[in-house]
Amino acid sequence: MSKKEKKVNIDEEIIIENNESDIDIEFEETEHEGVSQKDKLKKLRDQLKEAKAQSQEYLTGWQTERASFANYKSEEEKKRSERISGMKLNLISDFFPVLDSFDMAFSNKEAWEKVDPAWRTGVEYIHTQFMNTLANYNISLIDKKGVDFDPMIHEPIEHIEVNAESENDTIIGIIQKGYMSGDVVLRPAKVKVGKYES
Repeated sequence: MSKKEKKVNIDEEIIIENNESDIDIEFEETEHEGVSQKDKLKKLRDQLKEAKAQSQEYLTGWQTERASFANYKSEEEKKRSERISGMKLNLISDFFPVLDSFDMAFSNKEAWEKVDPAWRTGVEYIHTQFMNTLANYNISLIDKKGVDFDPMIHEPIEHIEVNAESENDTIIGIIQKGYMSGDVVLRPAKVKVGKYES
């Protein structure tokens, strides 16, 4: 067969092997008018490079979006958790006046002792249950006397003159208990503060 006959009878079948640096393309002879094998090979290599670049771009975009979504999901979960925690603390704070009522009832020892012992024991048990539930939610009392005044957790209502310098700026009495959740003050304690004057 002559070279002219080969050129006229090209039936195109392409086999592509993809190596990093080299692309092997085999042609079976078919009919193509005016297009050299070099031009076809160059065109196919260009198309392959373009397809690789596009697929890499899609992969990178997909990975970026996936990471963004994972970050968004994590951030939303954190916000949701903080909202739930805030709602719990608000709900718990609504019960502080009830606890104040318990404290007022218990503080009047004379009247409290006159109440039927069975009823008194029941009320004290309910109060204990209430306080245990608060402890389970990491709620603690601010009710200590004799400690230094701390404006972060104490609200001074009254200053009382004291005889010892060591009692200056210390908590002499609790007017209303305060409550904390971890390091967060839910309600400062209303207190009487000692004032020493030489």
